[in-house]
Parts: sequence; C-alpha cells; structure tokens
Amino acid sequence: MGNMRTGNDKMRAKQVKSGQVSKCGLAGKCGGCAYQGTPYGEQLKIKQKEVSKLLKEFCTVRPIIGMETPYHYRNKVHAVFDRKKDGTIISGVYERNTHKVVPVDACMIEDETADAIIRDIRGMLKSFKIKTYDEDTRYGLLRHVLVRRGFASGEVLVVLVLSSPILPSKNNFVKVLRSLHPEITSIVINVNDKKTSMVLGEREIVLYGKGYIEDTLCGKTFRISPKSFYQVNPVQTEVLYQKAMDLAGLAGKERVLDAYCGIGTIGIVAGGRAKEVIGVELNPDAVRDARTNAKRNQVKNISFYQNDAGKFMATMAENGGNVDVVFMDPPRSGSDEVFLSALAGLAPKRVVYISCNPQTQARDLRYLVKHGYRAMEAWPVDMFPWTDSVESIVLLSKLHTKQNIEVELEMSELDLTAAESKATYAEIKQYVLDKYGLKVSSLNIAQIKAKCGIIERENYNTAKNENVKQPNCTEEKENAIKNAFKYFQMI
Repeated sequence: MGNMRTGNDKMRAKQVKSGQVSKCGLAGKCGGCAYQGTPYGEQLKIKQKEVSKLLKEFCTVRPIIGMETPYHYRNKVHAVFDRKKDGTIISGVYERNTHKVVPVDACMIEDETADAIIRDIRGMLKSFKIKTYDEDTRYGLLRHVLVRRGFASGEVLVVLVLSSPILPSKNNFVKVLRSLHPEITSIVINVNDKKTSMVLGEREIVLYGKGYIEDTLCGKTFRISPKSFYQVNPVQTEVLYQKAMDLAGLAGKERVLDAYCGIGTIGIVAGGRAKEVIGVELNPDAVRDARTNAKRNQVKNISFYQNDAGKFMATMAENGGNVDVVFMDPPRSGSDEVFLSALAGLAPKRVVYISCNPQTQARDLRYLVKHGYRAMEAWPVDMFPWTDSVESIVLLSKLHTKQNIEVELEMSELDLTAAESKATYAEIKQYVLDKYGLKVSSLNIAQIKAKCGIIERENYNTAKNENVKQPNCTEEKENAIKNAFKYFQMI
C-alpha cells in the first residue's frame, strides 16, 4: 500500500491548524495556486462566500468541507520539457496563458513521488541522447511526461509522450528508470506527432507492466489508463462521493443513471445501494475501462453505453423509459441546453449535480428550476486547495405540480411550537416524497414528533373514534420523517 501521508505532510498539517503559511517560491510564476500565502482557513472562507453568492438564490448552501492536510494531493502530475538558451534541459509547467515553461522541481500540491520521477527522467536525457521537442521547429523527441500514482495501491504509471514511437535504447532506459524508482509498475509511450496543444496522442506502446494502474476509491477498485479521467484528489473524492450518495438517498430500490460516467466511478459506487445503474459516456476508452471496472468489482447491476448522455436520455424518455435518480458531473463548461432539456424530459425524482465550476452550475440550475425542479441544498467541497477552484454538489428534486398547487392547510397547524415553526406538515410530506418516494400522513408525522419530544397538538395524536386503533408508522417511514426533521433543523 502507498503511504497516504509523509512526515512533511504531518508537519504541514500542524501549520494548517496554527494558520502558518509557507509560501511556494514559484507563486505568481506558474499561475497554478491563486491562494499562495493565504492561510488555509481563509481560503475556505473565500470559497464558501463564492459558492454562496452563486447558489444561495436556489437553496441553502451548507458549510464547505475542507481538507485535513491540503498538500501533495494531486495523484496525476504532468510536466512539459524544454531547453534554456544555454542548452540546459528544464521541466515544469506552462506559465498561465503562455507556452513559456516555468521550471518546477517540486510542488506543494503535486505527489512527491511523481515529482521525483520527473526530475530523474530529466537527468537521464543527456546520457541517453534524447532531445526535447521544440514546438516551433517540431524537432526533438520528448514532449511531455505524465505520472499517475494510486494513493491506496501505491502503483505508479509513467507515460512518456514522444513525437515518434521510437525511443533509443528503450530497454536500458526502462532498466535505469526502474532502478531509480522500483515503485514504478508500468511505463507507456504515447505517440503525439501532431502540431497540437493536446498533451496525449492516440497511439500507445507499453514498454513495461500492464499499461495501466489500479487504485481503490470508496472500497471499489478502478483501472486507470493514461487517458482515463480520474479525480486528481483521491482523499477529497471519497468525501465528495460519499456526500453525493447521501444526498441521492438510495435505498436499494432505485434505477439510477450516471451521466458523464467516465470510467464508472460514481455508478459503481452507487451500484451497491441501488437496484440498477446505467452509465453513459461518449469516450470509448473510458467506457471500456468502466466495463472492466464493473467486472473487477463484481458489480452486476450496472450497464454502460457509449453515447452522448443528452441524446441517450431523450431517446429513453421517448421510449417510455424512466429513472429515479440522475448523477451528473459535467466538465467545467457545464451542460448544454440539449442535455438539460433531455434531463427535464426524462423527469427523474432526484438529480445530484456535481460541478467543478459553480458559475456554470448556477446557470444550469436556473434552467432546471424553470423546468420543474427545486434545488434542495448545496455542499461545497474543497477538492483543489491553494487554487481558486472549488467543487460543489447540489441536490434537486422533481416538483409534482398537482401536489404543489393543492396544498391542504389545516387551521390547527397555525398554532406552532418553536420546533414546528421550522416546517409545516405539507413541507415535511413533500420532502419525504421527493427524497424517498414515500407518502406519509399527518398522523405519521405526529407520531414521530411525539417520539422525538416535539410538542404536539392533541388532534393529531388521538383518533376521532376512541375505539379505532391508530396504525403505527413503519420503520422506513419513521427514518424518512426523522431525516426530514433533521433537514428542517427540528431535531
């Protein structure tokens, strides 16, 4: 198993708690970390304010979930290679909005093992007579190096992005690199011979190992290949997915659709809590990995389709299909109107919207709210400490027009205790219906209020006929009502 935390991380954890900040020497040059020099607690406050400003018009924004040790969390590190005018080989990142390479030997948010591997590859180039690629002349071999590490498994994948499939003395290169880093479990050549800003090309050649690594997330094992989308912060990803599952309220009876499913992470995690899961993804490589991952985890109630998620949902709705819950985790640009329209047409009871860009999320929420949904709550999660990026999850529930217009208001409900003033019976009924698909009566709610010590009026506690036995609330309904009480802060 790989070490999740180093001695340096533990020392920095103490710095986080004390408010001390050790500023990176590259701050302001690489452009990666907007909050260098800002205490971590202050960063969280800034991000909370940002998300609240964007989403408070739709729902309550819960407190942001930060990271205990916000250092070296990136399990994927990409380095571009170049030469200085004096011929010195450098590796690092592009300066923001340019193609000027900023040399980086170590980064406070990147995995330390990955940084060490990149440094040693750079040191090997001269002895192996490997030239770095020049974008202007298109001369040279090595363009980029990509390193991915499984934080739970300890497995390491090294991807050499070359302008040609031929690596001089490749067997010896692998031998020397693995002697320096025996933790490396796979080495792959990715061929990118096009004049493009894209990092990876289409062709791959495995030099050593399986050509992929595996890692464990939320108790499930996932295959990660060079092109796979996999969250870069596995520690916070577990937090993010657990919150998403909690909001979905899965009870083993639901049919779930995982849109933008990638390699199937969310759908496979949901598989153990739902009756059936459908994953939809446009990238054929990701779909292949998703199917492999499902078999690897023996999840048999999930199926994957290579398709555009919006078109898939539209077709599904036209054919009379339905789902109870949709998970959506779109790119930073958010979802387009075709997707959102198809989602509204499919009309799932609940939508769990995970976003890495609250601005586009707010735009999409505005559409969904106008088309039959209500945002219930939002949770910011800090997936990218020290940067100006933040993830947020929003739970949406389908509005039932008839139920929302024909609200029965009993006069006795106007006589409110402090706890009852948090929510009316109608609101509690609606919440339970939206989140759990259960219909509960006023009597059910009154019974559970009594159990929770909430002062209750007599007319709900007694039957109209003293000889009539009151039906007891089922355990499933009791738990749902208690969760509604918690949601409305009544208990």
